[in-house]
Amino acid sequence: MPILALGFLLGVWLLQLQAHLPSSVWMLSAVPAVLLGGALLYSPGARSHRVIVRALLWLLVAVPAGFAWALFDAGRRPDPPSADLRHDGIFEGRIVSLPVVYDHSTRFLFEIPAPDGTQTLRLRVSWYGRVPDLRPGETWRLHLRLRAPRGFMNPGGFDYEGWLRQQGVWAVATVRADPDNQRLEAARGLSGGVDRLRQRIIEGLDRTPGEARFAGVLMALAVGHRARIPDEHWSVFLATGTNHLMAISGLHIGLMAGLGYGLVNLLWRRQPVLALRLPAQRAGALAAVLTGAFYAMLAGFAVPTQRALVMLCVVMLAVWLGRTGQPWRVLSLALIAVLLWDPGAVLGAGFWLSFGAVAVILLSLTGRLRPPMGWRAAARIQVLVALGLTPLLLVFFSQTSVVAPLANLLAVPWVGLLVVPLTLFSAALTLLHPLAGLPVAWLADGLMGLIWIWLEFLASLPFARWYASRPAWALALAALGIALWLLPRGLPGRMLAPVLCLPLLWPPSPELPEGGLRLTLLDVGQGLAAVVQTRHHTLVYDTGPGFPSGFDTGQSVVVPFLRHQGVARVDRLLISHGDNDHAGGAQSVIDLIPVKKVQGTWGLRQTRVPAIPCERGMAWRWDGVDFRILHPPPYWGDDNISSCVLQVEGPGGRVLLPGDVDGLGEVVLLDFAAEGLRSDVLVLPHHGARDAASDTFLDRVSPTLALVGAGFNNRFGHPDASVRERLDIRGIPLRGTAEEGAIRVDLLPGEPLHSPPGWRITARRYWHSE
Repeated sequence: MPILALGFLLGVWLLQLQAHLPSSVWMLSAVPAVLLGGALLYSPGARSHRVIVRALLWLLVAVPAGFAWALFDAGRRPDPPSADLRHDGIFEGRIVSLPVVYDHSTRFLFEIPAPDGTQTLRLRVSWYGRVPDLRPGETWRLHLRLRAPRGFMNPGGFDYEGWLRQQGVWAVATVRADPDNQRLEAARGLSGGVDRLRQRIIEGLDRTPGEARFAGVLMALAVGHRARIPDEHWSVFLATGTNHLMAISGLHIGLMAGLGYGLVNLLWRRQPVLALRLPAQRAGALAAVLTGAFYAMLAGFAVPTQRALVMLCVVMLAVWLGRTGQPWRVLSLALIAVLLWDPGAVLGAGFWLSFGAVAVILLSLTGRLRPPMGWRAAARIQVLVALGLTPLLLVFFSQTSVVAPLANLLAVPWVGLLVVPLTLFSAALTLLHPLAGLPVAWLADGLMGLIWIWLEFLASLPFARWYASRPAWALALAALGIALWLLPRGLPGRMLAPVLCLPLLWPPSPELPEGGLRLTLLDVGQGLAAVVQTRHHTLVYDTGPGFPSGFDTGQSVVVPFLRHQGVARVDRLLISHGDNDHAGGAQSVIDLIPVKKVQGTWGLRQTRVPAIPCERGMAWRWDGVDFRILHPPPYWGDDNISSCVLQVEGPGGRVLLPGDVDGLGEVVLLDFAAEGLRSDVLVLPHHGARDAASDTFLDRVSPTLALVGAGFNNRFGHPDASVRERLDIRGIPLRGTAEEGAIRVDLLPGEPLHSPPGWRITARRYWHSE
């Protein structure tokens, strides 16, 4: 069964790696492989096959089956919209999710009929400004502006389009102000019934009296609603490795199921008439499944919840039949069931971490004559889970928590045995009356505050997190080594574990040679953020925009990219000028990663950050690469014409980063720099606006490659058609982040300029818009 489950998982995963969805013929081509493998497995002499041969035969059956099933699931979804979709219209549909209220907007999932009427399309709708009371299951007529999903595409970044695909979202939309926006029908019957219950619980917990610091945490524990957990709490959870407590999984489902089993079993035994018709154990098992399923529905059926519910059903089936289920068979069945339910689950980190944690626990406990007991067993499991999940955590987050075992040793029993039961009890009381659960919720909030003191202390330790970036082969070897180490002593191959883990612990050698230079223009939408790397140093030039919601590209793009690249610190953060699309993410970069020096007029306005001005004539040298500030002169302002213009030169060529310089600033720059502007790579000033990159400027720079950072279909029309024409006349190729995502350019000594296709092309998956 484990080999079958792993093969099915491999097939599903292989489909998700495809840049374009294969033809449906591939589903039929899987049939011969499955039939051949099945025939060989069940042939008369099959039992004489060696274990390895039988395992390969099972893989021959399972991998094509998983690939075909994932292809079938992807094919039955609506075709993705074209990338340039921008459509205004009046739509009637139904709210099919819990509306999430933010400071400036409310977001919810909205289902509308497809134009052909054969299926429904799911939209992720944002309603800004004053929003009426919205309830799941309601039918509304709304004036919507539809757009194709389009996220940032950067190494180490969040795949927004993939996340929307997991939610079944076809397009995103914004509500336009219109008197026709109105509720057509209130929610009735079962339509949105579960989400309406969830909303009642959230509203009840939101009324917690006093300083309820952890109302968002209680909402996550009660109904899986994590949108209200503030960023500072998430930071502590990530630093201590306790973020898994916010995902309703086996711990929470087990508590509810155990409560249902125990109560029904106890009461059933006291009723002889009932016990004669159905044994108390079977009645308790049925109650456990129903209770767990109800709680899973309240939690929104997230992947950890699905796994826990499937495993609960398998265990309770064994109780019903009077048999003992084998742990690995239970886990394998849960894995297959989750993949059958949703093959897209493999796109989320929660899927891998959830099943990975259970697999590590089973590996560490099975096959032992005397497994540890009590607190020693709990401590050992926490250490092993932290170590076992390290490769996965580095894959998804480029970091892992060093203090996770200490944090979880106290947090797991405290939250699981105290906070969660009280939160669920409060939620049950809230369903009876909106105010009934407030005292219990207040108590749960206080208990969460006590454990929070311990978590905050651990998160504040300088060694709390380990940031690392390792190649895929090193992570795979480490995962194999950890798996071998978890096996019982005396088994063959266990001594290889330390050797296999060495590449994970060994610091990677620098990718760039002395004098080598790498420019990465990051995809931050309508804004600018670039990273310049030499052999041992890193400079960040601008950080992209920030938004009123609190989201900024410094936190979501720049820092994840740096960690993905294994950058431990930024040697210099240079902000060209103070416009939001260039400096909006700067403070997040400073807060989240060590920054040695800040340069630019933006930094001078920040009381928390010492900074030096950006003035013409400044220069420094790193690893055989020269950096020169060409503009502005001293005592200029902080606007487009005063942008800090940086030129980077190595033996392999020059790069020019001019910020938003235009107009008078460009004239002064041309007058000062003269022929010194000549560069091989030019990042277009002001995102390629009409008045930027004049004929004289392009002639002086004379680049062999031009790059532009601009948003896809942005409202400014950047880069302007006139700029494109000036580049075309000179035969200068133009590449943009809107079309290619993050773009990398290497200028190495003695080698021609090298720039592979952008990240949107190289990391493309079939759900990404073209």
